[in-house]
Amino acid sequence: MRITKALATMVLLALAACPGTKSIKELLDDPGRYEGQTVRIAGEVTQALGALGYGGYQINDGTGTLAVVVQGGGGTPRVGAQVGVEGTFRSAFTIGTLSAAVVLEKQRKVR
Repeated sequence: MRITKALATMVLLALAACPGTKSIKELLDDPGRYEGQTVRIAGEVTQALGALGYGGYQINDGTGTLAVVVQGGGGTPRVGAQVGVEGTFRSAFTIGTLSAAVVLEKQRKVR
């Protein structure tokens, strides 16, 4: 179990080191700044729902969680997969300290 957690941490660090990767916390702290822009995030898939190649999943990078919507029939990765995603950031709302947003997936790398 310890080796698995250590390996997962190493993978997350490697994914986070990809050029241009933003932390989810950074995106959610200032959603207006990133609205409509292409962003890169990386982390572990914590939830996934898909059918017939469409769906969505949630990524946790250790700083927060963010939903990713699959648009092009690429299916969803399994829960527990380490992924890097590039897509368009869309802010849904901010109420007080709560922000909700999604990334519309353009491309994904599973590691």
